[in-house]
Amino acid sequence: MGGEFNLVGTLLMVGFAAFSAWLGRKLATRWQEKKRRDAEQAARASESRQVRRARERRNRPDDR
Repeated sequence: MGGEFNLVGTLLMVGFAAFSAWLGRKLATRWQEKKRRDAEQAARASESRQVRRARERRNRPDDR
């Protein structure tokens, strides 16, 4: 009788290990995607800031 319970427990442990590995991979890829999107957004923001600064310098009337 004890053998079946041992088998069920082993199957449960293996299933849980597989599920947690899958979930960990899924969350890791989602986290990496978010990090990449945030980095791209920051790059765009700093680029637009630089463009704005350059435009202000060009449009500023000469004080000479």
